[in-house]
Amino acid sequence: MNVQFSNAARAGDRTPLLSAYTLGDLTLGNRLVMAPMTRSRAIEGNVPNPLAAKYYVQRAGAGLIVTEATQVSPQGVGYIRTPGIHSAAQVAGWKKITDAVHAAGGTIFLQLWHVGRISHPAFHGGALPVAPSAVTPKGTVFTAQGPQEMVTPRALDLSEIPDIVEQFRKGAENAKAAGFDGVELHGANGYLLDQFTRDGANMRTDAYGGAIENRARLPLEVTDAVVKVWGKERVGYRISPKSPFNDMTDSDPVATFSYLSAELSKRGIGYLHVVDPAIPAEGRVTPILRKIFKGTYVVNGGFDAETGNAAIAGGEADLVAFGVPFLANPDLPIRFAQHAALNAPDQATFYAGEEKGYIDYPAL
Repeated sequence: MNVQFSNAARAGDRTPLLSAYTLGDLTLGNRLVMAPMTRSRAIEGNVPNPLAAKYYVQRAGAGLIVTEATQVSPQGVGYIRTPGIHSAAQVAGWKKITDAVHAAGGTIFLQLWHVGRISHPAFHGGALPVAPSAVTPKGTVFTAQGPQEMVTPRALDLSEIPDIVEQFRKGAENAKAAGFDGVELHGANGYLLDQFTRDGANMRTDAYGGAIENRARLPLEVTDAVVKVWGKERVGYRISPKSPFNDMTDSDPVATFSYLSAELSKRGIGYLHVVDPAIPAEGRVTPILRKIFKGTYVVNGGFDAETGNAAIAGGEADLVAFGVPFLANPDLPIRFAQHAALNAPDQATFYAGEEKGYIDYPAL
């Protein structure tokens, strides 16, 4: 896969996206990141689907693959057919995938995930989902019984917080056993770490609520625990400062995420992955956070070849993450190198279809 990309790149022009990049002690063949995308195709036991090996190998030409979000514990589940990294069968399933990706010359990180309140008692034997506070999110969640209204979650007791940290630490340890090259912490999109960070979801009055220094405490404790497993350069962290997804708000997202980014920068983690759409240009947080976070900066959100190249050339980012374009174009770097047309994505098969819409998109 990488050899094919190199030949194609030589035939085209060496635009910023197609240039190599050094991420810690890893050398990435280009600056395209395959963004994490839930595909809802896990098999019984939330074991990754054997088809996933082909899916990720087809996309091994990415400079870096970040897997679909993967729950660190049964408590972290909130969607049907999403893979985990907390059982021996799940670790074994992922090991087959990482072996295949490495054989194809790829680099792959696992995204560690706990959904928090974005869940339903149907996933937990009737127990309530957990969250920083008992704040009901608007929206529905898809269960085996069909769509259900989200419920009011149970606020985590102070005594339970260390177990959340341990879930992520153990997930990181299992990811290492599964052969990954590193991990990304899912601190975006309204899931548990994001729920603690933003004051629209966190109403706590103890050491984990109130001031941003307290709201960021759990995310940073999780980061520290995972860094002890992997080393700082093999850990990334994803944020979505202004995204309202999953009914999220914050009274001052710039201040909130400036603090979190500064603390993550102090820890020297491998990268900060920021969901900050290319359009509209006004109100973007990247110009601020880029100056605060001193490590590798990854930007994500509706970028294409032109805007991605511009982001790197202008110093806005070091790497650019692509979601749907990679879903529909397994050979996206080659297409960018050759200025080729892109496949149209089939939205009906994003979360269903087994092989269809998963491993059957054509390469050039």
